Amino acid sequence: MKTIRLSIIGFGAVGQGVARVLRIKRDYLVRSGIDILVVAVTDSRGACIDQNGLDLKVVLQRKKESGTVATSNTSSLDVIKNTDHDLVIEATPTDIETGEPGSTHIFESFQHGRHVVTSNKGPLALQYKRLYNEAKKNGVMFRFEATVGGAMPILNLAQDILAGNRIISIEGILNGTCNYILSRMAEESLSYKHVLGEAQELGIAETDPTYDVEGIDTACKLVILANAIFGMDVAYNDVEVTGITNITSEALFLANVEKKVIRLIGEVEDGNKKIIRVAPRLVPKQHPLAVGGTLNVALLKTDIAGPICINGRGAGSIETASAILSDIIAICRKNT
Repeated sequence: MKTIRLSIIGFGAVGQGVARVLRIKRDYLVRSGIDILVVAVTDSRGACIDQNGLDLKVVLQRKKESGTVATSNTSSLDVIKNTDHDLVIEATPTDIETGEPGSTHIFESFQHGRHVVTSNKGPLALQYKRLYNEAKKNGVMFRFEATVGGAMPILNLAQDILAGNRIISIEGILNGTCNYILSRMAEESLSYKHVLGEAQELGIAETDPTYDVEGIDTACKLVILANAIFGMDVAYNDVEVTGITNITSEALFLANVEKKVIRLIGEVEDGNKKIIRVAPRLVPKQHPLAVGGTLNVALLKTDIAGPICINGRGAGSIETASAILSDIIAICRKNT
């Protein structure tokens, strides 16, 4: 059995979800021939490091009680550079303006010969091609299923399961917050402002919901899909983006009269005219994309298999950690 040593860089909701999932799945991983040692965990205040493997239960408890994992002021970059390990889980928050600190963490990991699994959309939305080339140059693997659909496996489906098919287009709902808001507005004839407040109270929407409701989050995910699946070379600024802030309860009522719903749809198409856009659209109630609540859904059109539709939870720490775990396992299997 090969031991894989990894670090978790960033210990917010996603990083903690990864730690919990690794604890829950410890026996399963061992039975599968995968022995994972988490040798370092970092957050914004420092790091805890143990080359023999950290007790993740202790690390999670320390974070809960003191607000940090830190037992030293060692920075994330120092851990990436100087701690002996094979794989970096980069789980810092997304910054669409700069891609930092995720971009620096990922490039530094590649340059030190470390594989990377990330949930951070920022670096990929801004400089996918450079990241891809750097990983290839350094002979390491770079996986990022968690950046697009949470627990919904769009990238792995398109690249692995549907290998041999040409993906013609992908359209879908890639933001659970927007889907919840639009669903609730329609069901209860409530205003956008009212439902947004409700979503924030429930923890479905952030205190600053701009990334979600303005379509920025969906646009970042489309960029990743466009580059990784269609081989485009696009960045966030190449996406046509319209959010949901101007959708009224009256518009949703009129849609309902026509047996339709309004959903924020992201679309990528690799035809004669390349399309990459995010906008609210009318969707027939019986259409596969007319899911409600916080669900995400994606419809892939292929040349051999025809249309393939998947849906699932697109957010949540454990759900996102599920995608990260699948990427970790894929890397481990290719390294045995």
